Amino acid sequence: MELREAMTQISEIRAQMARTEMFRGYRAVPVAFSGLLALTAAGLQAIWMPEPTTALGGYLALWVGTAVVSAVAAGSQMALRARLSTSRWSRAITWLAIEQFVPCLVTGGLLTFVLVRFAAESVWMLPGLWQILFSLGIFASCRLLPRATFGVGVFYLAAGLASLILAQGPAALSPWSMGLPFGVGQLLVALVLYRTLECHDVES
Repeated sequence: MELREAMTQISEIRAQMARTEMFRGYRAVPVAFSGLLALTAAGLQAIWMPEPTTALGGYLALWVGTAVVSAVAAGSQMALRARLSTSRWSRAITWLAIEQFVPCLVTGGLLTFVLVRFAAESVWMLPGLWQILFSLGIFASCRLLPRATFGVGVFYLAAGLASLILAQGPAALSPWSMGLPFGVGQLLVALVLYRTLECHDVES
């Protein structure tokens, strides 16, 4: 019994230490790629879907596809680093980072399904809601990331609220209500990661 209690306490201590450790699994290049991809998707939407409210299937395919490609790019980098690492500690922090961010993604997917399926008249709200949910994912992950990441979360929250105010009526589902917030936001995250983590790694 004492051995089991000791093992339990050790696991709790490790989990607590993981929460205070800086996570280095996010890298600047994949994050910057996702920002550029968002700007590219916005340009493609502007060309191919001048009336996105009448082509909702294409709109969702474009932006959900963009999100999936971005997630795969970032996730592949994280998985590769975790697999090559010989430290259980590093793998534990990677799983903690995933656990903190996944809820906002799952919630965004479920919210999208519900609005499209049962409240199509409210679909114009999706860009703003996606940005707000993404900001919550960033806030949840802030304990593992550089302090400046909090400012990026504030940016996404402000952009989402502004989108709900401005991107309705004729501006509903505007390509730039998605492209600019996610493009600029991800490039800001990449800059924070590079300046606070990767620069130091290179110098050392």
